[in-house]
Amino acid sequence: MLRRLALVLPLALAGCATVPEDDGLLASTPIVRALDRETGDLVAVGRFSSLEPGAPLPADWLGWGLRSGKRPTEYRLVENGGATVLEAYADGAATGFYRRVRVDPRRQGVLEWSWRIEGMIEGADLRVGAREDSMARLVVSFHGDPGKLDFEDRAKLRLANAFAGEPLPYAMLIYVWSNQIPAETALPSPQLDRIRMVVVESGPAHVGQWRTYRRNVLEDYRRAFGEDPGDIVAVGVLTDSDNTQRVARSYYGDITLRAP
Repeated sequence: MLRRLALVLPLALAGCATVPEDDGLLASTPIVRALDRETGDLVAVGRFSSLEPGAPLPADWLGWGLRSGKRPTEYRLVENGGATVLEAYADGAATGFYRRVRVDPRRQGVLEWSWRIEGMIEGADLRVGAREDSMARLVVSFHGDPGKLDFEDRAKLRLANAFAGEPLPYAMLIYVWSNQIPAETALPSPQLDRIRMVVVESGPAHVGQWRTYRRNVLEDYRRAFGEDPGDIVAVGVLTDSDNTQRVARSYYGDITLRAP
């Protein structure tokens, strides 16, 4: 059950206005002590278009899931659609790429991004742990009050920590492209209830096309978890095909958070 958790651990960077004692349960405490909240109306999480194809990956973007033992997804800057974008290539692989930020979703809660996929992953199904692969995911990590976690949540988080050697965040919201689940469906991860997925694209109708999205993260979080979120503290991407052992190639454009 915890295999997939190891893939998202480094996105466990979360924050809030105050830092509650969590006895090491969450990965947020050292991050919120180190980072101030963003103050501008626009937060450029990933501005890949400002870079040159073939250039080194941005220094403030980091690989994650590398300790999971899975084959790494390859990320590089390439030209596609007339702009520099981030290419993700997974051959039975499952690691991600993320950037730390600290953003108040009440102030800069509109998430904008674009992506393009080159085909579907045959046999993938986000509802089934053994087939939970996706051509494209946009992952947002949050902090929250550890005191709201019940015994089962805490037990799962501690087990994940022991299993992978890194703590998890309070909650994660993942925007996904699904094979068959209808768009606008929100569902829990098969691995952990603190991870919720929101389907923003479904099926092969737009394969090979650039698709652009604008989501109100604050409202999506409220619908998914039934509470208000803490700060956004990491945003990342994940193209994974480790369960189905297929090949997946996707492209990610610029990613921003902005005021409504």
